[in-house]
Amino acid sequence: MKVVRYNIGLILQQPLIYSRAGWMKTVLITGTNKGIGLQLTKSYVLNGYRVIATCRNISKELKSSGATIIDGIDLTQTSSAEKLQKNIGNTKIDILINNAGAWCNDSINQMNFEGMIRNFEINTIGTLRVVDALRSNLRNPSKIAIITSKMGSISDNSGGGRYGYRMSKAALNVAGKSLSIDLKPNNISVAMIHPGWVQTDMGGENALISANESVTGTMKVISKMDLTARLLPRHKFTND
Repeated sequence: MKVVRYNIGLILQQPLIYSRAGWMKTVLITGTNKGIGLQLTKSYVLNGYRVIATCRNISKELKSSGATIIDGIDLTQTSSAEKLQKNIGNTKIDILINNAGAWCNDSINQMNFEGMIRNFEINTIGTLRVVDALRSNLRNPSKIAIITSKMGSISDNSGGGRYGYRMSKAALNVAGKSLSIDLKPNNISVAMIHPGWVQTDMGGENALISANESVTGTMKVISKMDLTARLLPRHKFTND
């Protein structure tokens, strides 16, 4: 499974989204108090989905988003994943978006081993904790979108450095591939999505696209996910 890239468009407000069985579709998103996760939350609410937003701490903007919020979720802790499952109970999930992530700014001259471990705990193992805890909640069919990064690509690494982040995202890509195989019999499709270089606290002010532009493309990719295509149509950001 390769990193997915996509064109940018506009988000248009649509009627409430219902499945053929008549229920409003539910999307659960991790890491939603700011940045891409917050924009995903706001956009899915705007498009008529029931949104369950998880975070460690609630931001003012998230609180006013209209989503159902579950706070106190720390993906470095298995107990948090168990708390998440307990909070949503028997709620069925149509789309699970694993967005929560951490960044480690290290280099060959300044290694940050504690930061590397934290990157793996959140970016890689944390994602698996969430999927494992919520497997019984995933509807048949359903979708799992994992927000990764092209910085996890070995062939694309021309700049070096960023050891913790690169390694954790590369490992995440491997995990996503295995999930796509193991969950296929349950009619659950899995996609690894590169969101672009985004103007967030993690991406920095010099990044080339806004969170809204990134989320527009991400939602388009998710809408096209199914079990029939190994790779979704590959488009490129102007900054890639």
